Amino acid sequence: MLTFNRCTLEARVVDITTLALDAIVNAANTSLLGGGGVDGAIHRAAGPALLRECEALGGCATGDAKITAGYQLPAKHVIHAVGPVWQGGTRGEADLLASCYQRSLEVARAAQCRSIAFPAISCGIYRFPADEAVKIAIGTVLATLPRAPDIEKVVFACFDEAMFARYEAELKRRQAPPSKPV
Repeated sequence: MLTFNRCTLEARVVDITTLALDAIVNAANTSLLGGGGVDGAIHRAAGPALLRECEALGGCATGDAKITAGYQLPAKHVIHAVGPVWQGGTRGEADLLASCYQRSLEVARAAQCRSIAFPAISCGIYRFPADEAVKIAIGTVLATLPRAPDIEKVVFACFDEAMFARYEAELKRRQAPPSKPV
């Protein structure tokens, strides 16, 4: 756990669809019409009304985010962020992934959300290297929080213990005081 700017950041091994927060982030595809992994789980848990609202949004560009209601989820809102497919790291994947986190927080702020949960965007079937993705996620959230001062809680919802360990290590690293020069 890390506290920054009156906001608590924590990692948990948890099913993101069970979190009763203001918003959960969906690792969506550009159509916003559901898919596998987190995307499919969120659509199933929210019910068919989510799909109907997503159909009206007209898709979403990679690196961007759009918001819907949470419907049958305990979360009030779903923020659909479209992460990049890993193509070796030479096609702007890192910047696009960072943009997902930044845009999600901007959308959450506009909707007056105080709490938000992120999955490990692009780390499933999009094959983004997990260690790099975790650093980008936490770094971008920390860099964006000063522009989203009402956000009080950020949860990184991890799908397994290995991903949790990555987030925990990065949060601890960010919390450690800088070492003194010798």
